[in-house]
Amino acid sequence: MKLSLLLTISLSVLVAACEDPAANKPKATTSEPSINKPASSVNTTASSAKGETLAITSTNSTVQFVGSKVTGKHDGGFTMFTGTIDLINGKPEGSSVSVDIETASAFADDAKLTEHLKSAEFFDVQKYPKATFKSTSIVLTGGTGDNYDVSGDLELHGQIKSIKFPAKINVTDDLVTVNAGFSINRKDFGIIYAGKADDLIRDDVVLQLDLKTPRKK
Repeated sequence: MKLSLLLTISLSVLVAACEDPAANKPKATTSEPSINKPASSVNTTASSAKGETLAITSTNSTVQFVGSKVTGKHDGGFTMFTGTIDLINGKPEGSSVSVDIETASAFADDAKLTEHLKSAEFFDVQKYPKATFKSTSIVLTGGTGDNYDVSGDLELHGQIKSIKFPAKINVTDDLVTVNAGFSINRKDFGIIYAGKADDLIRDDVVLQLDLKTPRKK
């Protein structure tokens, strides 16, 4: 009886450790960057409409990630980043967002991993000191509510790809909030380090964006 109970507990722990955190997150669609397309194909509404420029900083927002391997997962993020939300006519539609991230500010829940992430096997911060995202469109989904599809160009590890992901965006008189959790394939951006032979690193990495930008009064 005790042996059976011990085996059950051990199996439960093993299954929990092996769960993929990206499995329950929407996967961002990836394609060639819009930066290589004609300007007419990119959203230009913001340039001809009345807007507000709101500052994204590490004091009002967070940029985090979750990576995993066969034996478990690691939480991390970036401590240094800046950006703007160009809010057009008080609505997400037609607005835009851009974020610049200092890759050397990457951190993880393990000190050795934090340093490893900065090496050439991962972010290669000496060669690629910045990662950037610039939106090209924000589209309401479902007709009403706060659910949107955000499309834009993500530059990471020297690779530029157009990605599209779902986000919840809410605009009030005082604040604009953006909440998005989705996965990307790290190999799409040239990050191909496999890990140890008996503890392989998964390709999909969860990105979690929580932006809270005050509106000027």
